[in-house]
Amino acid sequence: MESKKLLEEDMSTPKYESMNGGFPDDDDELLDIATEIAPETASTTSAGSNQPFLESSTNILDSSEETMLEFGQYDDFHTIDWVRDISRDRLRHKQISRKSKESCWDLIKGTHDAWSGWLCVLLVGMAAGLFAGIVDIGASWMSDLKEGICPEAFWLNKEQCCWGSNDTTFDDRSCSQWLTWSQLFGIHTENAGTYILDYIIYVLWAMSFSVIAVFLVRTLAPYACGSGIPEIKTILSGFIIRGYLGKWTLIIKSVTMMLAVSAGLSLGKEGPLVHVACCIGNFFSYLFPKYGRNEAKKREILSAASAAGVSVAFGAPIGGVLFSLEEVSYYFPLKTMWRSFFCALVAAFILRSINPFGNSHLVKFYVEYNTPWFFFELLPFILLGVFGGLYGAFFNKFNLKWCRFRKKTRMGLFPIAEVMIVTFVTALLAFPNPYTRENTSILIQRLFKDCGPVDDSDLCDYNATYAPNLNNRRNPYGEAGTGVQNAMWQLFLALILKGILTIFTFGMKVPAGLFIPSMAVGAIAGRLIGTGVEQLAFNFPDWILFDEACAGGQRCVTPGLYAMVGAAAALGGVTRMTVSLVVIMFELTGGLQYIIPIMAAVMTSKWVGDAFGKEGIYDAHIHLNGYPFLDAKEEFKHTTIAADIMRPRRGDPPLVVIEQDNMTVEELETLLQEEDYNGFPVVVSKETQLLVGFVLRRDLSHALDEARKAQDGVVSNSRVYFTTHVPGPLDVGPKPLKLKKMLDQSPFTITDQTPMEVVIDMFRKLGLRQCLVTHKGRLLGIATRKDVRKHIATLANQDPDSVQFH
Repeated sequence: MESKKLLEEDMSTPKYESMNGGFPDDDDELLDIATEIAPETASTTSAGSNQPFLESSTNILDSSEETMLEFGQYDDFHTIDWVRDISRDRLRHKQISRKSKESCWDLIKGTHDAWSGWLCVLLVGMAAGLFAGIVDIGASWMSDLKEGICPEAFWLNKEQCCWGSNDTTFDDRSCSQWLTWSQLFGIHTENAGTYILDYIIYVLWAMSFSVIAVFLVRTLAPYACGSGIPEIKTILSGFIIRGYLGKWTLIIKSVTMMLAVSAGLSLGKEGPLVHVACCIGNFFSYLFPKYGRNEAKKREILSAASAAGVSVAFGAPIGGVLFSLEEVSYYFPLKTMWRSFFCALVAAFILRSINPFGNSHLVKFYVEYNTPWFFFELLPFILLGVFGGLYGAFFNKFNLKWCRFRKKTRMGLFPIAEVMIVTFVTALLAFPNPYTRENTSILIQRLFKDCGPVDDSDLCDYNATYAPNLNNRRNPYGEAGTGVQNAMWQLFLALILKGILTIFTFGMKVPAGLFIPSMAVGAIAGRLIGTGVEQLAFNFPDWILFDEACAGGQRCVTPGLYAMVGAAAALGGVTRMTVSLVVIMFELTGGLQYIIPIMAAVMTSKWVGDAFGKEGIYDAHIHLNGYPFLDAKEEFKHTTIAADIMRPRRGDPPLVVIEQDNMTVEELETLLQEEDYNGFPVVVSKETQLLVGFVLRRDLSHALDEARKAQDGVVSNSRVYFTTHVPGPLDVGPKPLKLKKMLDQSPFTITDQTPMEVVIDMFRKLGLRQCLVTHKGRLLGIATRKDVRKHIATLANQDPDSVQFH
């Protein structure tokens, strides 16, 4: 029974991998395995008939799924073994396929396993849409709480409170039902006293929200801070960060996201929504052992969850799938794309059913344009792309400098004080300007919106005549009035303020997305340029640029379209996104005719941004944190070879190896205690250094522990063999321990002269953790993912010690 227990607990480990990386799938090979691990058990069953043992082997395979969980676990801040996990899933699938032919119940279980992936992404999409709806409603209500309250129904935000009023004005949604805090205190006249009182209460509310947010993050879920997208990219590449997708992170980030946005900080909730969706995907994956016990398979669910996060953030299901493919996912097979699309669709449908904004759309700033764009406008659109690229390079450079300063100085030890200071400065400077005082999503909505006949906001204050064709309503086109001129100055100041504050805000210990602040900066710049082009076309309609499109004084420029193009350009310059960004903006407008202006601006912003640095902000933060992420988009242009990165280097201690037939149990246990490597090469002897295979640390440790418990006669002096046959008589000396089946006999190897571009491609495309370096069959050293990242950093004149994790 003890030997059966050993067989059961060891069957799920890589010791059963054959030379081609597979697992035993026939009964004869199972018998050979059992003979090696427990010869006394195999001999008793084979003396008569092999059938009893074969039946017990099948039962052992069934129960081995429990031990798969143990062997599927990895150490924190380490990289998963993609090849091994995929092999484990292949074994599991073969087992299910074989058993499904035995009974109807097993067939039902096999069918459930086949469609469990679709069920999992269905649950993830539903939960992501629900969480997004709650966050949108809560953030909208708390944002308006800084300015006033609805006494008749305090749970309504300003817009909802004014829906039932007949005296609502169009520009600021003010109405009698909504009371500012000064009015609530009985002061109904507008003077300096009421302004100062509202000012103070605004700052106090902002401080309260931000302090609560950072306190919850610091005490309950430290991983709930930031955007989360750099870490999600790293996790999807195979890196393990325990707790980053946990249930406490999900709850705290959902709550503090609303608080941080409501505090008026220059951040958004769209990026953190991707993190929240991945937390949901991680939670539901554990309901299905197929994904919960296999880290490689789990990342298929996380890829679909990230698509759902973007889907509910922007109301763009297709853009979410492309975002997952282009920006965050590392392993994206075709079936994952189908499931990602389904997950994003379900999430968008749930959010649409909740209708958090009351406008029958998934986002606050959804717009529709009815006027076409003209060819002469490509020039200002490209100029907006240049602005977006320059702004992206400026923001990335100074944000990274600020984050490095935070990490290297004592300021990083006081995150609560940092959040309080930034919030106080933001609220103090934002309140006087109406375009920085309001929620950033509402600001983007105002900038995207085209002026209509009944609009009387400052952005639409034109000295226009009343047109008979508009039922004698004001024609929203003409010479810029005082309101437009004032709005331009205020928007210019808002551009500077938001551009600078975002540098200090992104990276603080609160949930902080980058999509909305970047879009706001670009939208402001676009509205400024769009209004300028509009006035040029109005005042000089006979110019060669305008004579055809603007003939007869008709309106030929839409400033709101420029705001949308500018938003896309700025976001593209910061993140270096291209295809997914264009599709997201297309889904925001619903107009196919505006794709060319957006594509031109986004492509230009990427070219200009790449001229100052190839990295987007998320990749830059990955490298700043030292994660071993190998970006598939990076090009390696150097002529180095594998010998330049392998360890040990000249002057280093020799590589720690295991001899295949010349070490005892005690020596191996001592080796495991003294060395902390994740695995050890196995050689014929230390003199020849001829490579035999590779054994993982946790497998070796587990096998030695179980051998002492389950096999009588295995003692400290027992010799360990990684060979098929034991030399000499077995009845002389302590009982030997045979561990060949746990040996990976086909580890990935390269020669010392292999070009580094080939080595990097192997690590990227195969998801390797390590690779052995040989010369004519003799082991020279080992190269790990961390070594590759350090080598790339050194060649880029960066600090190689910044790569901290394996």
